Amino acid sequence: MSEASTAARSPVYVIGAGPGGLAVAASLRRRGVPAVVVEKADRVGSSWRGHYDRLHLHTTRRLSSLPGLPMPRRFGRWVGRDDVVTYLEKYAEFHELDVLTGVAVERVEAREGGGWLLRAGGGRVLEGRAVVVATGFNHTPYVPDWAGLEGYGGEVLHAGAYRAPEPFRGKDVLVVGAGNTGAEIAADLAGGGAARVRLAVRTPPYILRRSTLGWPTQRTGILIRRLPVRLVDLLADPVSRLSVPDLSDKGLPRPGGGLLSRARRGAIPVQDVGLIAAIRAGTVEPVAAVEGFADGEAVLADGTRIRPDTVIAATGYRRGLEPLVGHLGVLGPNGRPRTRGSRPLRDAPGLYFTGYTNPISGTLRELALDAERIASRIAKSR
Repeated sequence: MSEASTAARSPVYVIGAGPGGLAVAASLRRRGVPAVVVEKADRVGSSWRGHYDRLHLHTTRRLSSLPGLPMPRRFGRWVGRDDVVTYLEKYAEFHELDVLTGVAVERVEAREGGGWLLRAGGGRVLEGRAVVVATGFNHTPYVPDWAGLEGYGGEVLHAGAYRAPEPFRGKDVLVVGAGNTGAEIAADLAGGGAARVRLAVRTPPYILRRSTLGWPTQRTGILIRRLPVRLVDLLADPVSRLSVPDLSDKGLPRPGGGLLSRARRGAIPVQDVGLIAAIRAGTVEPVAAVEGFADGEAVLADGTRIRPDTVIAATGYRRGLEPLVGHLGVLGPNGRPRTRGSRPLRDAPGLYFTGYTNPISGTLRELALDAERIASRIAKSR
């Protein structure tokens, strides 16, 4: 049998059993394309299981379902973390997906004659006609290399290790980073018994209501994403002023720079799930950004020094794709894929990526759309 025919008979391998990977595998299966999901953890939805307890989707249930299986109505409009995990488990079962757990793919290589090789732990090698990389947007926790951090005597943890406020009762906590995660953790701590909660803010975020008069912000995000950026920026400012109170006197100035302009650069608006009320009540105190540490204290950008018991770094994640595909020339300078969805790279045919953007229209919705597009293109390439 020729190398070309061997590649044609090989399955499609999907790396990662999160929402994106499962959606692609199900979409391929519905088109009669054999697909195997390879997951380094022992269960599907591993990253979702590790999120903090109070997490709920900021997108509606109806607009968060994956292809071929709606989320149950009993989950409510804003689906909680545990229900997302239950849904992903049911999704894999419902679509009878072939999920290979406990296998960590370490490197993807082009196969001579066509197709791809996946080199996994223990010397295991898998051969696929195509590969879809879906290891997740939040892959590797990132903590800035703050000067003097090693001399700080308090507790420091990444937001990915935060679960609930109980361990921080009676403590002075500094949350660094005013994105959705940092905002929600700060509100969670404030309502959960922390003695003091400060939120370090470098750039004031756009804060949006999760819904207004029953209209979810996600639907607005879907409507505006293809409008001219300057138009959306122009309209968003007065809308924001009408819907969100001015918190400048509480230490959080109104944002600048344009809502959609910032979103295109990765600064997604913060959806309010308690932060506004906590700031107005004084239970969350916005402070300047952290510049470093000295003499056991956190040094802020305005020169203030504070000594919190715990620092929670809600400072984001890196994609962690370099060991896997960095040698293939498919990543940009920011470590993200140079393409997404079904758009092919000329020098890497049959290699696809999904889930490496943070769209204003909702991540799960875009993963579902990407899955259908990727599966359709792979099916047509047989």
